[in-house]
Amino acid sequence: MKNALPIIIALCALTACGGGNKKPMETPKDKLVHQLFTYAQEGKIAYGHQDDLSYGHAWKVEDWENDNLERSDVKAVTGKYPMVVGFDLGDIEHGSEKNLDRVPFGLMRKAVAKHIERGGIVTFSWHPDNPLTGGDAWDISSDQVVKSVLPGGENERLFRSWLERAADFVESLGDVAVIFRPWHENLGSWFWWGKKLCTAQEYIDLYRLTWVYFTKERGLTNIIWCYSPNGDTTPEEYMSRYPGDEYVDMVGFDTYGHPGEEARVRFMENVKRNLTFLTAIAYEHEKLLCFAETGLEGLVEPNWWTETLVPSVKGFPVSYLLTWRNACDIPTHFYAPWEGFENTEDFIEFSKLDNIVFLD
Repeated sequence: MKNALPIIIALCALTACGGGNKKPMETPKDKLVHQLFTYAQEGKIAYGHQDDLSYGHAWKVEDWENDNLERSDVKAVTGKYPMVVGFDLGDIEHGSEKNLDRVPFGLMRKAVAKHIERGGIVTFSWHPDNPLTGGDAWDISSDQVVKSVLPGGENERLFRSWLERAADFVESLGDVAVIFRPWHENLGSWFWWGKKLCTAQEYIDLYRLTWVYFTKERGLTNIIWCYSPNGDTTPEEYMSRYPGDEYVDMVGFDTYGHPGEEARVRFMENVKRNLTFLTAIAYEHEKLLCFAETGLEGLVEPNWWTETLVPSVKGFPVSYLLTWRNACDIPTHFYAPWEGFENTEDFIEFSKLDNIVFLD
């Protein structure tokens, strides 16, 4: 598919991710789409880190209203911010002041404005609680949850209030463009919207219901909608729950590394296999392509960045990749180096590569 890359970029740039009509780049979404396609066209990949401005391995923002939000584990090591910062909306559905990782939504709102003003990109995931059982997103004790929130279901009204609160927050961000990837990792069965917990049509209806509420009912048109199942799959399985071109702007997947040489080889093979068929899907459906979540917990392999991650994505039109968070309360739960970490050299080398984009 390498020879098809210029065709992919030209075609998708003209159609603005499936829009079908040539139009000037006027909206924040148009500009962000163009920026991401330009990365792919130039063979560049924007680097992202989850919750980067909210907390790090040994710190967290305490007084967000008076904090300038300049701290970052990535910046402390490389001198540069990640180009992409990820946040999660979990617990917004309850009207909570903080998300499931105890990040205040006020801090998040301020960080989004700050990062975009600096020239960065923001992406959101959402791990909402189980509306049927009252458990968390990982509560898979019932296979009736998705059915219960769809039209006619017992939790339809409750779920609509959850969508309303999530949309209220996105609307409060103002006239900026963000990437949103709801109902992710849906081909696994560890979330209540997973493969064994609902039918393919129920999942598609859930995704479409979310899109229709945000886009049509609330008029939130500056969102790039990302469909990102877990990896290690096939093209047929990947597309079996695809919501449809009207509802998706970007295709991606989530896959994490594990320690050991065998696991490293499997990771690389898996990433290359997924990106090979996703490049074809992106071309056929005129979509952006991303590596939505990845990383190696604890960075137990000193050269993971340049010897495992970079070779895995080389040659594919990936607009951005995002590694997961550096928890401030779990010493071993980190996916980017931090100041004082013993193995920072390879990440610094990674940050200096011509095709990896950080934010100066």
